[in-house]
Amino acid sequence: MRLRSWLVVSISAALLLAIGAVGVSVNRSALRAAETVHRADTLALATNNGGLVEQLLMLSVKELNDFVTGRPLRLTPGDAGDRAALVEYARKSTFFTYGLTITDLTGNPINATKPADEFPDQAATGWQSLISGLAVGKPGFSALMTVKDALVQAVAVPIVVDGAPVALIYGFIPARKNQLQVYLEKLSDSSHLSLVVDAGGTVGASSDPDAVGTVVDSAIIDKLGSREPVFVTYHAGGHSMIAAVHGGLPGGWAYVRTQSTATFDGPIRNRSLTINLALLTMLLVGVAGLAVLGYRSQLVRRRAEERFAALVEHAPDVVTVLDREGAVVYSSPSGKRILGFVAVGSSVFDLLAPDDRQHVRDRFAALLAERGGLERMQVRVLQADGNHRWFDFTASNQLHNAALNGIVINARDITDSREMQDRLAHDAHHDPLTGLPNRRRLQERLTASLQHTPVGVLFVDLDGFKPVNDELGHEAGDELLRQVGERLSSCLRPSDVLARVGGDEFVLLLPGVVGGGDAEALAVRLRAVLAEPFDVAGHEVRIGASVGLHLAGPGEDPDEALRTADQAMYAAKRGPDRPGRHRAG
Repeated sequence: MRLRSWLVVSISAALLLAIGAVGVSVNRSALRAAETVHRADTLALATNNGGLVEQLLMLSVKELNDFVTGRPLRLTPGDAGDRAALVEYARKSTFFTYGLTITDLTGNPINATKPADEFPDQAATGWQSLISGLAVGKPGFSALMTVKDALVQAVAVPIVVDGAPVALIYGFIPARKNQLQVYLEKLSDSSHLSLVVDAGGTVGASSDPDAVGTVVDSAIIDKLGSREPVFVTYHAGGHSMIAAVHGGLPGGWAYVRTQSTATFDGPIRNRSLTINLALLTMLLVGVAGLAVLGYRSQLVRRRAEERFAALVEHAPDVVTVLDREGAVVYSSPSGKRILGFVAVGSSVFDLLAPDDRQHVRDRFAALLAERGGLERMQVRVLQADGNHRWFDFTASNQLHNAALNGIVINARDITDSREMQDRLAHDAHHDPLTGLPNRRRLQERLTASLQHTPVGVLFVDLDGFKPVNDELGHEAGDELLRQVGERLSSCLRPSDVLARVGGDEFVLLLPGVVGGGDAEALAVRLRAVLAEPFDVAGHEVRIGASVGLHLAGPGEDPDEALRTADQAMYAAKRGPDRPGRHRAG
């Protein structure tokens, strides 16, 4: 009897040990998969936000370039007109609200919006990265510099006259009141801190405004030059910390996302530890008998499932498991909250926007062929109301894993981030004043059209625009340019392209136009439309326009086509009252 009892106890202990070992193995596998996805997502987010920071830096360069190319400057020391233009630009600028200066190529001052002692000293070390950028023909971005308790960053571009640089213009961005600071404060989250730091490690923008001007840990500084996102671990204030660093941005700047290791790894590991302890407890209880073993096993398993369900239910991401055919066999509760319906039983391909389905099928097939493979993609997922939201998918092939037996997808809603990217992309290709395509977008459309079709190119320059600016002010001039853009747009076909290429110059592209008759008729109509009076700030304003016409044949160089139309426009200014014309030979 005693032997039988020990045998029962031994069998019970062995069974419980086996169950415990399986449970620990499954829990450890799920933990590794979750940590892998979590780290990959964090680095991807750092890369994405670092890219947005870089785009904002380059937008500041574009704004500075637009100013110097859109308004001729006299560039004589102390010129009152140049200073007035700089002051007006600083007042309206999105970025350079602190002020601007102009120097010659050797650094001698020419003009500025305020006295020299209110700008950074020329001996400040923060200038080094800006000078290095200009030396290799790139825009210059300085590190942070202090002026009378104000923390500023400088951006510099050359002023080019007749194809050669003759001077430098510097725009100064206040660190505590700029676009980056506004953007990061919108991203603020109590679990982590988002920072934008210069090459020396000084914080220029932060989701916590009080961190601006502080210096990050030396371990982070050592990785600021890395263009690939990396993790950095360090200690601060007695706490273990982890930071995702995306460096190598213009001027040596970097994006940093830092938080305590406890908040980074804690929730996942704490749940794993709880389950492991429960399994060990089951092992000790098992020696008391098979009945107790069964009871405790069921109880702990149920609690573990409840904990997992609670964790998944309140997670912001959507966790989905697919079978080999792409059918959804499991979807976390957050999926219904975001999409508005339960996806279980549906094909994942039917849940995607039609344009994304074939691409995802190809990536899905590649994932099935690779044991333990990992695929990342950004796709649009349809909601119950027919709209779509952007998700970042991280798909892992866990078909070989008996605990999962499927393709595990971790989906994060990135709609807000994508919309911001789209807005930045739109701003990079459109004129901020009129909303029309800018010169870059015009070049792309002309290049694409000339590959297979002739294009009529009309170069329009306003006559009498400068007196409006001088007499009524630049705001009136801006309003006049917007009205000119609207009138020119009303004359176009759906396939035509209208762009503002700078100042009071506009270019129209007429794809498919072969004969000069239609183009000349349009040129005459444009001149007539622009000759009608404009109502600007309560004043009746009359202007004219000189139009240059060039008929470009397929295969013609786009730059040459624009130059020829520009020359025809100048010929029209000097010649009789008709559009200048040039036909491709």
